[in-house]
Amino acid sequence: MTRTPPKIQASNTRRIIAMIVLVSLGGLMIYSAATADIAIWERLLLTALGLATLYMSDWMRRATLGWLELRDEGIFDQDGRLLAPIEDITGLDRGHLAFKPSNGFVIRLSSNGTRAWAPGLWWRSGDRLGVGGVTSAAQCKAMAEILTLRLQGH
Repeated sequence: MTRTPPKIQASNTRRIIAMIVLVSLGGLMIYSAATADIAIWERLLLTALGLATLYMSDWMRRATLGWLELRDEGIFDQDGRLLAPIEDITGLDRGHLAFKPSNGFVIRLSSNGTRAWAPGLWWRSGDRLGVGGVTSAAQCKAMAEILTLRLQGH
């Protein structure tokens, strides 16, 4: 019998709410730039920020279509890219005061990696991998507990 690896993916409700907020913010900035009585540089700045926010909402939409899997070798994304090899994981932070994504956890790694980000799903900076954002809290908790047990040698 083969077991399916633990998986983390975006919660549809959180994903939709996050995108609505970003699209609304971008639209509000562009609307303000078009209707407010402000200087031209302020109009250009608001328009640029609004367009960047709309781009960000589409980036998040595409990123949150993916998922993360915990396999025997480590944590992989939907494209099969290894984000955190098991042998590099030195610890896990998921407490209330940890600098972590919403509903998620941070994995401490023994080596630095390149910076990367899938908005709403995961980020990597230096020797840290943050997992969470618009993800399912139950899936994140389950993966964190499985990782903790693996690190303890069970």
